[in-house]
Formats: sequence, structure tokens, C-alpha cells
Amino acid sequence: MVALASLPPALAGALLADPIEQRLGTPATIAAALAGGAAAMVIAERRGGTARNGADAGARDGLALGAAQAAALIPGVSRSGATRAVARWRGFAPADAAALSAAVGLPVTLGALALKGAQARHSDRSEWATLGAGALASFSSTLAGAAAMRRIEREGSLLPYAGYRLVLAAAVVRRLRQNGGR
Repeated sequence: MVALASLPPALAGALLADPIEQRLGTPATIAAALAGGAAAMVIAERRGGTARNGADAGARDGLALGAAQAAALIPGVSRSGATRAVARWRGFAPADAAALSAAVGLPVTLGALALKGAQARHSDRSEWATLGAGALASFSSTLAGAAAMRRIEREGSLLPYAGYRLVLAAAVVRRLRQNGGR
């Protein structure tokens, strides 16, 4: 199941990384992805069951979780949020959805880290400080997000996370309007 969940993001990353970076990294598309992700979380939370546990996960679940991880290549889509929403949509209990998200995310995260690390080694040395600062900021935000997610996991609901994403999307849209759409 974990191997199947790794295939879609690996293929999408290999085939679509450049078009995604070139076309989907604008503030408007990021705001749309944030809002779309929030809507998916709300729908999954309302539809999601609690009958299935992690031991029930099979090949179809792996592919669905992999598709969610592939969608997370789009800036503004959360890998963890997308996989948790898909798992909830597929009937997994909240704690099991969180565990599945973590299990399928580790290989993809390690693979992305290895790929970006290899690319950084071949970059101009003058860019290394900027890349390091970006990596540190990403790591710090991940730690902060993980703390928030632990609180949400105790509640078992994706709704607070969806609300956060809507507020963030609104802030991006507001900023776009202030800057005349840039």
C-alpha cells in the first residue's frame, strides 16, 4: 500500500515538475489551492466514516493516497491535509487517517529531499545560503505545523485545519487585490 501511494507523486513529479512550477506558483493559484483544499477537507470530514482502520488499507487506498500526494505538488495543496482528507473520504477513522498520512508521506518526503538535495549540490555555490535559509524556514514551519496538527488530531477533525486554510487563502486574495492582482 505504501509503495502504491509513492508511485503517483513520483511519476507526477518526474513528468510535471517544471510545468507545475512555471504555471501554478502564482498567488492566485495558491489561494485557489488553499481554498480548494479547505473545501475538500470539509467535504471529507462530513462524508467520512469511522468504520475502517489502518489495517484495512489496501491497494485502492494506496493509489488514492498517492493521487492526493501527487496533487500536493501544486503549490498551496498540503500533502498531509490532502492524504488525510482522502483517507477520511474513504471511511477511515480520524486517527487512522492521520497514521496513514504519516506512513505514506515518509517515503515521498525523503525522496523529495534527496532529489532537491542533489539539485542543490549542482547549483551555484552563491545560492547555497539562500537554499539553506529556505530549508530552515521550511523545517521550522513544518515543526510549527506539526504542533498544530497534534492539537487537531486530538480533536479528530479536519475542520480547524480547513478554517486555517480559508483564512490564509483570504489573506492571499486580499494581498492580491492590494497589489492590483500581482
